[in-house]
Amino acid sequence: MNNLMSRIEINPNIMLGKPVIKHTRVTVEIILKKLSQNISLDDMLKEYPMLKIQDIKAAIAYASEAISTDERHILVGSKR
Repeated sequence: MNNLMSRIEINPNIMLGKPVIKHTRVTVEIILKKLSQNISLDDMLKEYPMLKIQDIKAAIAYASEAISTDERHILVGSKR
């Protein structure tokens, strides 16, 4: 997991401090959105040729770690 996490970078000067794949401007958020839209890994790698499959796995691992904390967020007005 640490090897995957080393692929993620948070820098206030890159994409307003959002977590990105290191040495890119591709955010963890955009990767997760693409996955939630059923974009295939092959299509995502074609759309973002600077990414490797390990980068996508790192984004998923980062998101998993981020939501596994004890802190909870309630989405007001979210649709079900």
